[in-house]
Amino acid sequence: MRLRLGRPDIATYRDRFDVPAAGVGLAVTFLGVSTLLIEDGVSAIMTDGYFSRPSLARVGLRRIAPDPARIDEALGRAGVATLDAVIPVHTHFDHALDSAVVAERTGAVLVGGGSAAQVGRGHGLPADRLVAVTPGAPMRFGGFEVTLIESHHCPPDRYPGTITAPVVPPVRASAFRCGEAWSTLVRHAGSGRSALVQGSAGFVPGALDGASADVTYLGVGQLGIQPDDYIERYWHETVRTVGARRAVLVHWDDFFRPLTRPLRALPFAGDDLDRTMSVLVPLADRDGVALSFPTVFARENPWA
Repeated sequence: MRLRLGRPDIATYRDRFDVPAAGVGLAVTFLGVSTLLIEDGVSAIMTDGYFSRPSLARVGLRRIAPDPARIDEALGRAGVATLDAVIPVHTHFDHALDSAVVAERTGAVLVGGGSAAQVGRGHGLPADRLVAVTPGAPMRFGGFEVTLIESHHCPPDRYPGTITAPVVPPVRASAFRCGEAWSTLVRHAGSGRSALVQGSAGFVPGALDGASADVTYLGVGQLGIQPDDYIERYWHETVRTVGARRAVLVHWDDFFRPLTRPLRALPFAGDDLDRTMSVLVPLADRDGVALSFPTVFARENPWA
């Protein structure tokens, strides 16, 4: 296959940045990659909390560490002072690099498996701020019920395996091994609204059978380099299986670029968003599912 240069033009999909704005109450705010702020005005949870976004050169050649200034700027811009929980979808650096710092700054607990706990320990979070998951068992954080179901990372996984010792930055990016990958089901107790956060474009066949969600936040990073049948199975195992009526695409943006600059798609060298869309659009049309992109830092109501 001939390598394409450059990157997809995200403006091609401008008409799909159509998730309705949220009013008072329940809302989701996209903060890049798979970081989502889900809040109802009283309580709030966040997936990942990744804001440092070191450059490709730094990730490839040097050691990386959380950037306090970038974290504080992003939290301030999103209006985040307190959180009930921070929940990494897995523990690669583009998800979990900042998760313990965000938990510390917001008074949240850090939720996940053994690998997420090692990220928390490396930052110095006390044991009572680390919540160990029992896969499939609902947990309550403020007004939200959260259930983590075991999943897989999208192939190829460049840093496979679990994290077995505390991660104390600065470290090589490879120290942030994938760890446990999760399908994250969130249900708001007050409204009954629900969402599936599928932060990586991987799946375990049948893992979500019997689950339901009104909306799927669908990770599409590296999906465009997979065979068509993989993309179709991924859609089936996530969006169709849970009965979602809207799929909001995440993990499409270039996570080496700071959030102070406009988001752009990952380059063709690592992914092909255009190809992903060429497969997903007909699937969404066939199933009657709204296929959307979220607008960064906008409080949105995907259930509208």
